[in-house]
Amino acid sequence: MTAVSPESSAPAPSAADRRISRRIAAISESATLAVDAKAKALKAAGKPVIGFGAGEPDFPTPGYIVEAAVAACRQPAMHRYTPAGGLPALKEAIVAKTARDSGLQLTPAQVLVTNGGKQAVYEAFATMLDPGDEVLVPAPYWTTYPEAIRLAGGVPVPVVADEQSGYLVSVGQLEAARTPRTKALLFCSPSNPTGAVYPAEQVEEIGRWALEAGLWVLTDEIYEHLTYGVATAPSMPVLVPELADRCVVVNGVAKTYAMTGWRVGWIAGPADVVKAATNLQSHATSNVANVSQAAAVAALTGDLSAVATMREAFDRRRQTIVRMLREIPGIACPEPQGAFYVYPSVKGLLGRPIAGRTANSSVELAELILEAAEVAVVPGEAFGTPGYLRMSYALGDDDLVEGVGRMQRLLTSAG
Repeated sequence: MTAVSPESSAPAPSAADRRISRRIAAISESATLAVDAKAKALKAAGKPVIGFGAGEPDFPTPGYIVEAAVAACRQPAMHRYTPAGGLPALKEAIVAKTARDSGLQLTPAQVLVTNGGKQAVYEAFATMLDPGDEVLVPAPYWTTYPEAIRLAGGVPVPVVADEQSGYLVSVGQLEAARTPRTKALLFCSPSNPTGAVYPAEQVEEIGRWALEAGLWVLTDEIYEHLTYGVATAPSMPVLVPELADRCVVVNGVAKTYAMTGWRVGWIAGPADVVKAATNLQSHATSNVANVSQAAAVAALTGDLSAVATMREAFDRRRQTIVRMLREIPGIACPEPQGAFYVYPSVKGLLGRPIAGRTANSSVELAELILEAAEVAVVPGEAFGTPGYLRMSYALGDDDLVEGVGRMQRLLTSAG
């Protein structure tokens, strides 16, 4: 008779004894925020760490936006609760901005203002998905996407593209991953983490495939203004108007206007979906902070000159970081066409001695780079594709050159 260890014979903890719910215990910490926090902690301790981790513009929020917030602070009406779905003035501004920038026609009833893009993604999926519904998620993907889908009861299904395709998934790949349980496709162009931008003809092809397959689409357009060269980022429901009734658009002011800390995003889509998501938000957080909403009104109703200035700087840094990374043997770095990230393959560096150590995964390589070169990067495991690093070039030119220079000195010593 086989002996039973005390551990294996112990009863499973009761529901009352579980301190953390299974649903929340299954969530991973945001890898990008964790890397950024570690870099900031090391800098606070006096270490000259340069961080490429956070997807955050290094520019201050434009002054006219800040002044609008200051003025709002002085208005007693802004000290009170306002409609959970958003200030009417902001919803009108989102409608006008969307028509101006993408050509998508909306009404205020089709808009919900959220506490940043993350809440928009979660609330959209919580509204759309039932337990077990599958969502096709092109990978590499933003770290929050699969977690938001799981929190909503759904099942993320990664569809992986690599540098050979420019990190663009094909309709053939999507169709191969579709099952009877597939409810939706998540689409993001320009992409976080790769900076890939789908050409208009491929956006339309994917949209028509989703329409014919009877799927919903959540399209994240947060980086719509950050494209380079001849690249553009057309909106899928504009290219495929018949899809609009089954398409939810997520957007916000964070990246375009350097307003990551203001926490203003939105959902735009069919009125019944938006109303249901608004009901959810009315119980979850109520309205977004009124001062932030007033700042967002100023951002969206102003011109795009500040955006153009930032995009010019990002474009310059994009070219610099790609050139410098390509000088490192063992790294393959596609040139991103949008956002402010590069996503180099580092598979050629794995398993080789570097500074007396050997990294066998991109997680280990990121740790080695942080410890030996004091440069913070995010490993590809966080985005569903091991063997890569994500680096944001939304930091000052001098820091960028110094940081990648440190990586060059460290990694060219690889045997």
